Amino acid sequence: MTSLISSLSWIPRGAAAQHPTKYTVDASELERIQGLARGQLDAAKMELELAKMMEADAEGRGEEGEEEGEGEWEDDEESAAENGDALMDVEEDAAMVEDDADAATAAAAKAAKRIKAAAKGGDAANGDAQKADDDDELAAYNLDTYDEESSSTAMGAFSNIKGLTYYGDNAEDPYITLESKNEDEELEREELEIYPTDNLIVAAKTEDDVSQLEVYVYDDREENLYVHHDLLLPAMPLCLEWLDFCPGRTSDDDKKGNFVAVGTLDPEIEIWSLDVVDGLYPDAILGPPPKDPNAPEPAAPPITDSTPSTDASGKKKKKKKPKKPKKVANPEYHVDSILSLSWNRSHRNLLASSSADKTIKLWDLARPTSSPALRSFDSLHADKVQSVMWNPKEPTVLLSGAWDGTVRVFDSRAPDAGVGTKVDSDVECLRWDPWEPASFLVSMENGCVQSFDSRMLAVAKEPSSVQRGKSLWTLAAHDSSVSSLDINPLVKGCIVTGGTDNMVKVWNVDEQAGGKRNISLVTARDLGVGKVFSASFCPDDPTTLAVAGSKANLQIWDTATNPGVRSVFGDRLRALGKDLSKTGAGVVGVADDDESDVSDDEE
Repeated sequence: MTSLISSLSWIPRGAAAQHPTKYTVDASELERIQGLARGQLDAAKMELELAKMMEADAEGRGEEGEEEGEGEWEDDEESAAENGDALMDVEEDAAMVEDDADAATAAAAKAAKRIKAAAKGGDAANGDAQKADDDDELAAYNLDTYDEESSSTAMGAFSNIKGLTYYGDNAEDPYITLESKNEDEELEREELEIYPTDNLIVAAKTEDDVSQLEVYVYDDREENLYVHHDLLLPAMPLCLEWLDFCPGRTSDDDKKGNFVAVGTLDPEIEIWSLDVVDGLYPDAILGPPPKDPNAPEPAAPPITDSTPSTDASGKKKKKKKPKKPKKVANPEYHVDSILSLSWNRSHRNLLASSSADKTIKLWDLARPTSSPALRSFDSLHADKVQSVMWNPKEPTVLLSGAWDGTVRVFDSRAPDAGVGTKVDSDVECLRWDPWEPASFLVSMENGCVQSFDSRMLAVAKEPSSVQRGKSLWTLAAHDSSVSSLDINPLVKGCIVTGGTDNMVKVWNVDEQAGGKRNISLVTARDLGVGKVFSASFCPDDPTTLAVAGSKANLQIWDTATNPGVRSVFGDRLRALGKDLSKTGAGVVGVADDDESDVSDDEE
């Protein structure tokens, strides 16, 4: 899939600056950018050289095979397949690394160009450049021989009076543009203004191999949704988490901001300010430290010898393809893709991340950028850690789930005393229940959703010791993977699921006598976003959903327009002061809505 929205994040009303600022490059910003870009560019160059060596080795093996004859390879089809796969892997790696290097070089060049254009003259280099420009102008307009040219116009004090024009008002003079410039700046300021009643939505979008963050403004009163600004990313984004803590500041600083943490295919977490338009580089990067330009270059890894050899019987042995450097987990930073992020709203300087390197890490945002992780949990799961989440009521407790089919609940201060449970399939999403702080929900690849009470789970120190716990309830929600899950923070018992079957479903969970739960489907709808990768409730409105997926478009759905929602949740919504008189489709998109693309089949 080359076009998709992989993740969404709501921003509460009033959290964004009313008048976002334009990104500017000054001396301090230039120094910061150079520090961030140096490590990325050097790493990209090193990987590019390694990829070229591997590609050259693969090509050499191919030529050698042609010289020896194809008949020698027919005896071992598996060996040929492996060599073909090796060549494809090398070509793909080389292309990816070259793209990364080109992107890093282009970004650095772009920054240098903007800085150079913004800088004012005064040094010797600028003087030489100005002199060269003056010489070009003299040659273009023949100013060197201007005095030698004869003029047929009569000379005198008022000989050219007809060529002069006088304006009584500066507004009538086309050459005086100061006022119009101020008007343009004021107009742009008004266009970028964000009202306290507006919600922002950040979408992690990839389209035509270009990855970016799109910041939307949604006005529910006018049912208006539009893209406010976007930020280019170096790699495909996988997860988002909003936070109001300014990175690099002390934890006791009460100043708040408007930031989003982005986890990508690269093993780095970028933190961007959403109150700055046209940003070039993030405010902070959590990951490997920038490379020291004075440090010696590390030796290139050895390339596996590909010379054919024979065993004692004379049969040709398989050729070994060059091996990629193995990613070894370490306690300081991730070495593989970032799959999930969770910000601690009680201890605002803490950010948790989970990765495909099977580890969970805690980051102190008050530390300088590129600082190592505060803590690393390396032995909780045996496979990629798909999701991690802080408990909103117990700020030291973490919930995590992985592709090994296990879910863990542990205190970040004593992870060995945590509890866990096995589930029926790979974990997709996790959510703490805001109405029952000890309970959580798990969505899985097999289409089911399960609820557990962490107090009923057994202690598990290692992944192999995790036992299957008793669930509170199990729901067969979708025909395929449940790729999105959310619990309404304003309406008790209301949850939403989204699946790769293109459906978005709203459920009601009623607690009955004896602690049993009755789960019923309220409504289901295909919103035309393709496979649903994100479905999330608005934090300020109990019935508004943001949904996005594999078709790279965002839809806002006001579920209050649905008769089923009004019937089941009507009393709870009226208690919150929600107006239930609205009718219609209730779907708002950026482009003109085409209701024919949206299925009206609701249950």
